[in-house]
Amino acid sequence: MKPNKRTTATCPLCGQIYIDHPAISRADNETLICPDCGTREALQGLGIDATEQDKIIESIHRCKANLD
Repeated sequence: MKPNKRTTATCPLCGQIYIDHPAISRADNETLICPDCGTREALQGLGIDATEQDKIIESIHRCKANLD
């Protein structure tokens, strides 16, 4: 089993410092971004507006906090 190495990074899109596994930006399929920006890009691709994106991301954070 691989050790669970945790590193921090700064998202180039929003400037947020994150510890989770990065997402790959859909804009260029190369840039590593924070999980929240990755979720936003996916939701934008589905045509979901920014207000609804915020609600979905808040819900993800709540669920994740309950698992920790």
